[in-house]
Amino acid sequence: MSVVGKQLNPVQSNSAAAAASSSAAAVAPGSSNSNSSSSESNGANAAAGAAAGIGISIGIGAGDVKRKEESNVTPEDVLHLNKITDDYLCSANANVFEIDFTRFKIRDLESGAVLFEIAKPPSEQFPDGLSVEDTMLAAAEDLSLDDTADPNAGRYVRYQFTPAFLNLKTVGATVEFTVGSQPVNNFRMIERHFFRDRLLKTFDFEFGYCIPHSKNTCEHIYEFPNLPPDLVAEMISSPFETRSDSFYFVENRLVMHNKADYAYDGGKPT
Repeated sequence: MSVVGKQLNPVQSNSAAAAASSSAAAVAPGSSNSNSSSSESNGANAAAGAAAGIGISIGIGAGDVKRKEESNVTPEDVLHLNKITDDYLCSANANVFEIDFTRFKIRDLESGAVLFEIAKPPSEQFPDGLSVEDTMLAAAEDLSLDDTADPNAGRYVRYQFTPAFLNLKTVGATVEFTVGSQPVNNFRMIERHFFRDRLLKTFDFEFGYCIPHSKNTCEHIYEFPNLPPDLVAEMISSPFETRSDSFYFVENRLVMHNKADYAYDGGKPT
């Protein structure tokens, strides 16, 4: 069965989907535990752009939240955003829990087909036998000036899908991630998908508690409603105007913010 999507910009550090966001069912403590949850539609004509996380129309604007202190951005703030944010609402250094996404997979639950899968190379994860300090030093030695020039490197990802993606009904998104030396309580992701300034879907998932130095795996279930044909046609003809913000909170504290955009034209020249 043919693949209906690909990632154009590789994940370099923390991303869902995607991206993952983007802008994601409780994850049991320990290694490689899986759980599933189902999301409800939120917003008119929902789920059109929900691809990688696999991120209301009235309230605080993106600029209003941006002016707040990083530590004061709350889940309620991002749930009231009426457009994609102009900038990141927290710095890359806010991820003090060392949450690192290492694998991401999207599958069509009706056919079982894997639509998209990506994983960090083992060499970019902690090598066996090295301490955290040794690994960080080794990584620092490999950095170039270009690598350090952009503090937001790895927080943005671009996805290319065919039009077939917009016809999917139910998608499972499996994410694998590790955490650092601190326990992670009430880990939550809120993902907001927009086409231009139109809210398509809000996903709100809880990962639960993660023990220190654990690897965790969970699958989130995304149910997509039917989309109006005129909206589908407009999204296909407007690549990368579908965007998402993925906000990650630990105990209601914003620790990560990732961005993604999507095309559904199958890579045709524009």
